[in-house]
Amino acid sequence: MAAVNRGKWICPPGSVYEAIDQARLVCFRKELRLSGSTEKMPVRISADGRYKLYANGKLVCFGPCKGDDKRRYADEPDLRPYLKAGRNLLAVEVLLVGGDAWNSNHSLFTTGLNGLYLEGIEPEGWRCHVCGATRFVAEEKGFSPLHIHEEVTGDPAAAGWKDADFDDSAWDTAQLCADEDVPAILRGENLLPRPIPFMELKPHGFTLPLCTVAAHSEERFVLDAGEEMTAFLTLALSGGKGAVIELLQSECYVMPEGKGNRLDRVNGHLEGYTDSYTVAGLDREVYEPFWFRTFRFLQVTIRTADEPLELKALRYDETGYPLAVKTAVTTSDPTLAPIWEISLRTLKRCMHDTYMDCPFYEQLQYVQDTRSEILYTYAVSADDRMARQAIDDFACSQRPDGLLNACYPNKNANVIPGFSLYYILMLHDHMMYFGEKGLIRQYLPTVERILQFFRSHLTQSGLVDKVGGVNGEAVEWSFIDWAADWMPTSGMPTAGLYGPLTMESLLYLYGLQKAAELADWIGETALAGEWRNQAETLRLAIRQNCMDKSGMLTDGPGRAELSQQAQVFGVLTGTLTEAEGRRNLLRTVEDRTITQCTVAMCFYLFRALEMTCLYEYTDRYWNIWREMVQNGCSTCVESPGSYARSECHAWGSLALYELPTVILGVRPAAPGYEKIEVRPVPGVLTSASGTVHTPRGDLNVAWEKAGEEWNLQISGDADAVRRIIPNKEQK
Repeated sequence: MAAVNRGKWICPPGSVYEAIDQARLVCFRKELRLSGSTEKMPVRISADGRYKLYANGKLVCFGPCKGDDKRRYADEPDLRPYLKAGRNLLAVEVLLVGGDAWNSNHSLFTTGLNGLYLEGIEPEGWRCHVCGATRFVAEEKGFSPLHIHEEVTGDPAAAGWKDADFDDSAWDTAQLCADEDVPAILRGENLLPRPIPFMELKPHGFTLPLCTVAAHSEERFVLDAGEEMTAFLTLALSGGKGAVIELLQSECYVMPEGKGNRLDRVNGHLEGYTDSYTVAGLDREVYEPFWFRTFRFLQVTIRTADEPLELKALRYDETGYPLAVKTAVTTSDPTLAPIWEISLRTLKRCMHDTYMDCPFYEQLQYVQDTRSEILYTYAVSADDRMARQAIDDFACSQRPDGLLNACYPNKNANVIPGFSLYYILMLHDHMMYFGEKGLIRQYLPTVERILQFFRSHLTQSGLVDKVGGVNGEAVEWSFIDWAADWMPTSGMPTAGLYGPLTMESLLYLYGLQKAAELADWIGETALAGEWRNQAETLRLAIRQNCMDKSGMLTDGPGRAELSQQAQVFGVLTGTLTEAEGRRNLLRTVEDRTITQCTVAMCFYLFRALEMTCLYEYTDRYWNIWREMVQNGCSTCVESPGSYARSECHAWGSLALYELPTVILGVRPAAPGYEKIEVRPVPGVLTSASGTVHTPRGDLNVAWEKAGEEWNLQISGDADAVRRIIPNKEQK
């Protein structure tokens, strides 16, 4: 087979730009004959939506990476492991996104081109079939960012279509799209290379409790994957024409009063999203939902019609980003080991073709979540490929006023003003771990525009004005944390009902300070000085307008409401002196009537406790995670208590940072890990040991502490050890 140098788009006949109200699937297949050894074939593939590529019945890859209206991607899979000399069958399933931006998958952009891009494979001779028997449905009324769940009627015209012996003579011949019909962003020369690896696939299988369901009967059973899973499902069956199978995916058992023991089958029930499949009644029938599914439990309900139904198999292929975990830590506290385990699983489940807030409900890449997820990724793998993609994604979302979309890629506006400032922290983290000046220079203009937005929204007293409000009521959402006290105001401090929020001024201050360090590092000293001057003016304004008589930072100027979050960022920004910060934090730890940090903010709470020499108090807050483990959670919840909606939210994977970076103490002391500080902070622990993988190599650290006696041992890769700077804890 001769390679084709120029790529082409193909589509079903007569439907280059056929408007569709709902998403639909199109199947493409082509036979290849190879005469000799299967040397590497230079293949590129993409879709105006999402594709799944099969070779000889095996899933090779799926993609492309999520783009937007500015950037689209193509993949270059290696087909060699899947092909053989002689006859081969390539099959591609393409999801075309229909409907408006709100009533379709929020993060999949489309131009409306109903096609598949191929380069390196002859575009002629492809057969295609539009799967009219598949209907994609909204998962909930109202906010439904996925639109990936299916109502399917078994289609005999497509049964076994990925097999080489399938007769496709009744299918249409795919047509070539004329070059002038292809938008510039989708033309082969403009499709960007995939910036991250292909997602991995790991096969699993359920043991089914029964093989045959009698005619005119109903059966229901629950399968347990043993842990939260993101996976492609495959259901194989025979007979049973007209039977309806419902696959309910659920994260946990839920009690009438809310969530408790996630494994309580006696008192709880399963809630989740359902796929429905009406059986065609063939001897060999397979149902595979197109998109991966998220589940811990799978509830299978079968209602048969006039024929018995035989269940052959129910398999799933675990999928996610191929995260190579190279960091491992052991401590004197055995309760931290299962916390590490659920934290690592949570991060993995929230890494696909982007970082995700949660794999079950939204699958959207939010700035605040992603900043934490990136740090956790660095700490366990020193892998920045997805981080770089996220940095670029968010920069591409910037609005004319300077704010970023709170989550992106996203076809819809969703702006949380404070989240834009976490983007600056994200860049600062990359500077410290990888030291790439070109990347910082590239995105510093994004930083400037973010800061300019807040500078243009200062009050006469020098604070950030009221720039948002309650979600669904104000144009922008001033989310800070899912604190119980703030649930009625959708995560916004209640002071925001009356005026500016101290937290938004503190976040702006923190952004100015970190931006100044970025500018200094790339030689923009004048800009750095300007930002430092603005930061100092703002710091004084916060102290003057947002501090009560007791020295506590209030949630708003002139307001009485107090929160731990404000004291935390008062410490991080230097708005509070170390003595003030220590006093204020101790008060919030002891007085639980003061609004407390939840899972999202514990990373910042732990940093403030560390800075004020109060790190031993983190042990109290680890109880949030200990309770997750005790309740049978296999991943970290979004927030405890009244807002434990998501069972898998990677901003809660805090242990992945805390154990290697603070408890073992390995952290960058200069940009690019040019200098390494090893400064363990024991808290209540008496010993810890492990290996920390850094961009400069591995460091092995072990320490024991008994009273004032301190024994610290360090070894590892030569390049890493050479960069360690002495500190008092190593004496």
